[in-house]
Amino acid sequence: MAVVVKYVVIRNGKEEMTFTTKKEADAYDRMLDIAEGLYSFLHSAEVDIADEKLDDLAFFMAKHREQLAKLLKGGKPDAAEAKAKEAGAERQPVKPAQAETEAKPARTAKPKSVAA
Repeated sequence: MAVVVKYVVIRNGKEEMTFTTKKEADAYDRMLDIAEGLYSFLHSAEVDIADEKLDDLAFFMAKHREQLAKLLKGGKPDAAEAKAKEAGAERQPVKPAQAETEAKPARTAKPKSVAA
């Protein structure tokens, strides 16, 4: 019998993603936190954007936060990043939970043992 440890990111009582390492699960969880914060920030803007598009934009910005931070500091995007965009790099299907309240949602990245 084999024991496999999996780390599951759970947000608002819903399984978002499963990872094999705690580091990956924590990184994804942080990215979802950033996406929720960006969603709230962008939602407060006086720009008329549909909620679905706003959700996609917040997720994209959170996923590419290093490049966004560089741009906000006055830098230029890397050529490799531009090529990846042209190649049609797809977004993962999991979306952050929409921030309906200002309270931070409960989140956990806990191990889940599975016997094979």
